[in-house]
Amino acid sequence: MKGGRPAGRFSLGAALAGLFGRGGSFSGEEAAERVEEVLLGSDLGPGITSSLLERARRERWFGDPGWRARLGEALASFIPPPSNDRPEVSSGPLVTLLVGTNGSGKTTTVARLAALRSASGARVLMACADTFRAAAAEQITEWGSRLGIEVFTRPHGTDPGSVAYDSIRVAVSGGFDEVLMDTAGRLSTRQDLMAELGKVHRVCSKALPGAPHSTLLVMDASIGQSALPQARSFTEALPVTGLVLTKLDGTARGGSVIAVAGELGLPVEYVGTGEGPGDIEEFSVGRFIDALLDEGS
Repeated sequence: MKGGRPAGRFSLGAALAGLFGRGGSFSGEEAAERVEEVLLGSDLGPGITSSLLERARRERWFGDPGWRARLGEALASFIPPPSNDRPEVSSGPLVTLLVGTNGSGKTTTVARLAALRSASGARVLMACADTFRAAAAEQITEWGSRLGIEVFTRPHGTDPGSVAYDSIRVAVSGGFDEVLMDTAGRLSTRQDLMAELGKVHRVCSKALPGAPHSTLLVMDASIGQSALPQARSFTEALPVTGLVLTKLDGTARGGSVIAVAGELGLPVEYVGTGEGPGDIEEFSVGRFIDALLDEGS
């Protein structure tokens, strides 16, 4: 995968090719209704789908042989561009908080980002504020040993807010450039757990004014329509600044990425596949859209 283009093929382009033939065009309301079914079936969601069809009618895509390129441009417009520039930090380390549901791949993402930052010359501290899962500290410690990156952990059951505070203070006093902080997986339907996550976020600013400087929601790209309500729950609990996609490789449900990014205004910062420390790249909107609309061989 290169910058957002998966090794496998998404279903949207193939489904549209199945309706109208490869390179074909469509016209009339009956065809528009069939397109609507395909868009909804690709997990774009009713909001994005409605906007696309409204634009198609307004700009007279129907019957235009170039409608596929116009669809690609419209889909890309829903995804905010990645920030690219790192947040400015006047003093102390850059703190990044990673949040997400159980099994989304947060700990692996912390390790991959740490490897990426370390390779650029930064001194990184991986902090484990996941004190709910007994194996979390062990997992991040193993990653630290494998990568040669320092870690900060506390015993199972420790208050995660205190871990967040202490890890940042250690990073400040130790002269670290960055802190990448893992958190416990949250069920978006558990308001008490989401409130605790908000507390962890607030505690970071007490340890270092302005922290966390970015909060990344790690999202399993294969979960389909449930991605949007899950992501919305996190944005309501704390100020999420961007997305990291996992399990994008070969998924046929890439439309959910556009639904989340478009509805919530969140840029996709990184894309990860596999389990290796190097399996992470900056997201490319253009390559992602090309893959989404790929008609296949």
